[in-house]
Amino acid sequence: MSNRADEISEKVISNYQKDEGMMIIIYAQWCVNNGLDPKEVYLKAYPEQTNNEYVMHMLEQTVPLEEAEHISNETLLQVLSLFGNEDLAFVVSKEIDVKLEAKND
Repeated sequence: MSNRADEISEKVISNYQKDEGMMIIIYAQWCVNNGLDPKEVYLKAYPEQTNNEYVMHMLEQTVPLEEAEHISNETLLQVLSLFGNEDLAFVVSKEIDVKLEAKND
């Protein structure tokens, strides 16, 4: 019985990691689409994560702006919230505010 529980647990963890990876890619692509450096913005929220190889690798999985799909601010904030990534959502919100202020000047 515990073998089956271990299999289920591993599958849940694997699926979560895939979904988390997708969340990071959505975030990173939003940054590229908005002229921001994904690593720089990410490290504002999580300065202790510089050695997280998985995250740093996922942040590099973007495409050039001209090949990218549009990602709205609201979509990104919803995805970050879904994963409880409130610190990053806060930093992203500040970046959105800066862009909006620059646009209105």
